[in-house]
Amino acid sequence: MEKKPFVTLEQVQEMVKKYPTPFHLYDEKGIRENARRLKAAFSWNPGFREYFAVKATPNPYLLQILREEGIGVDCSSYTELYLADKVGFRGDEIMFSSNVTPREDFKLASDLGSIINFDDITHLKFYEGIAPFHETMSCRYNPGGNFAIHNQIMDTPRDAKYGMTKEQLIDSFRYLKGKGVKHFGIHAFLASNTITEEYYPKLARILFKAAVEIKRELGIHIAFINLSGGVGVPYRPEDHQNDIMAIGEGVRKIYEEILVPEGMGDLAIYTELGRFMLAPYGCLVTQAIHEKHIYKEYIGVDACAANLMRPAIYGAYHHITVLGKENEPRDHVYDVTGGLCENCDKFAIDRSLPKIDIGDYLVIHDTGAHGFSMGYNYNGKLRSAEILLKEDGSAHLIRRAETVEDYFATLDLEHGFKL
Repeated sequence: MEKKPFVTLEQVQEMVKKYPTPFHLYDEKGIRENARRLKAAFSWNPGFREYFAVKATPNPYLLQILREEGIGVDCSSYTELYLADKVGFRGDEIMFSSNVTPREDFKLASDLGSIINFDDITHLKFYEGIAPFHETMSCRYNPGGNFAIHNQIMDTPRDAKYGMTKEQLIDSFRYLKGKGVKHFGIHAFLASNTITEEYYPKLARILFKAAVEIKRELGIHIAFINLSGGVGVPYRPEDHQNDIMAIGEGVRKIYEEILVPEGMGDLAIYTELGRFMLAPYGCLVTQAIHEKHIYKEYIGVDACAANLMRPAIYGAYHHITVLGKENEPRDHVYDVTGGLCENCDKFAIDRSLPKIDIGDYLVIHDTGAHGFSMGYNYNGKLRSAEILLKEDGSAHLIRRAETVEDYFATLDLEHGFKL
């Protein structure tokens, strides 16, 4: 099976005249259409809002596209908050979900008027010495145990460092109520990159039931439930592609079953998707620059794990297309590698691909989230450029490639070092 890239060989050949490979490329048209699909899927809920996980792809040009589509942002650090503010997000357009949170992060989150989502009960008194409590605040819930769908364990919340027990959640809301908080949110993340329409509805059932119990016990207004992320994308061509309309409908049914009879039909649904929003609409474009024939067949490209580390650290699969050879048989088996001094620096292992010649351009799919953002400078490798493929077909540089001067810019050279 083959995935179809959103860029052609002819377009890449034009781009590289100005921007050398490797570079991350993003599809504006795909991003906008996907944002609209998500909003349509939850249009039954008047208060619905998606808070894009900034950590997935922290580029202001991409955040601006999402902002124009009515999407908010989820931030987890001072720098992400700063970026959100510079792009123009304001107040409750920003969700701050952090853990092991420094004082200055809480202070900025408060100053920006963002919705603060507390990860732990101990953070409440810590926060109290930093900033005022707002009328609307949220807490992160961890129900513990295993999270399973049809007896298949999807993840193990009991082993996660995030969130509070139900008892701590209730005590936290009681404490916040005493501090004048009037509207409360519940947040939870129980599984990552799920390829099933049943994840959000099952998570919603858990959180809706908890919301009903807490409202009955404390008499507080539960304003929203944040289903967080976890809706995955099909990295492999044969993987199931989530139907976001079916997911939204599944959540609606649980909402009407559990919340509406309790008089909680004003509760807003929030999501916090990163991978689903952008992963399929980004790719890493790289060029074959070496070949090696020893015990295996190797193709060396000018990108490396510093540009995309998911295959190296997770063994993650990313599909590869050899541009211009989409219809040729995949009758060669290669390891596709970068140039780091690490044997795990491989984008593909024993991958069946068309015959690759030196100079061919490869598209590594689904890097629009957790791609560039996880880059690093090991071996002195420099971060690549980011380019936006506009709806009109033009290519715009939205982050230039790093230079050697950038790499040394933070060194203290007052003691006579000349680099």
